[in-house]
Amino acid sequence: MDRLDKLLASTGRWSRREAKQLIKEGRVLVDGRLAGRGEEKADPASAAILVDGVPLALRRHTYVMLHKPAGVLSATEDPRQRTVLDLLPPELRRGLFPVGRLDKDTEGLLLLTDDGDLAHRLLSPKNHVDKVYHARLDRPLGPADQAAFAQGITLADGLRCMPADLELIGDGTEVLVTLHEGKFHQIKRMAASRGAAVCWLKRLSMGPLQLDPALEKGEYRLLTHKEVAKIGGKL
Repeated sequence: MDRLDKLLASTGRWSRREAKQLIKEGRVLVDGRLAGRGEEKADPASAAILVDGVPLALRRHTYVMLHKPAGVLSATEDPRQRTVLDLLPPELRRGLFPVGRLDKDTEGLLLLTDDGDLAHRLLSPKNHVDKVYHARLDRPLGPADQAAFAQGITLADGLRCMPADLELIGDGTEVLVTLHEGKFHQIKRMAASRGAAVCWLKRLSMGPLQLDPALEKGEYRLLTHKEVAKIGGKL
């Protein structure tokens, strides 16, 4: 059982204050009964909630696809710098957190949710969820570098990276990298071990979830039902 104003706000259509006003104006019905207060409880799994006569589509969890721009932190809050949650409207961001992180200067796909179980599954090292990145380098990589990535690179500090797929684009100054793990600055460190520096980095996909090409940098949208099912979420 959840508060009615919270359930209305969880749809992303209204803030908590706006939800209270809807109820106060007599525009909300719960199981055929006029709702009285925002504090009253309703079961999101079984209650029939109507707003202005239209059935309310409730979500158990919220899943947001964000095209993260460079210069924004993958964090829920920071006293000095803008975070990815600052790119969302206040009524949508409540309870959300980024699933994993992208470096401040990295752009691309970032999933934001309030589903802790799903986040754990996607980030757990034992699940080896593939992540695909597009990178631009200051020097070209070649077949020998592909072989090194495929074998698994041991970094200068002794960290052993799992085998990764390296696809060369054009002259090799642009590459697609598929990781089966997610270590700190991994692509930058792996490229550096082969004598190349990453000039630009963008994440294209995480598991079956692919960045929507229609999303400009800084834009977001809710995941579709099909996308949520693909990643094992629960609406």
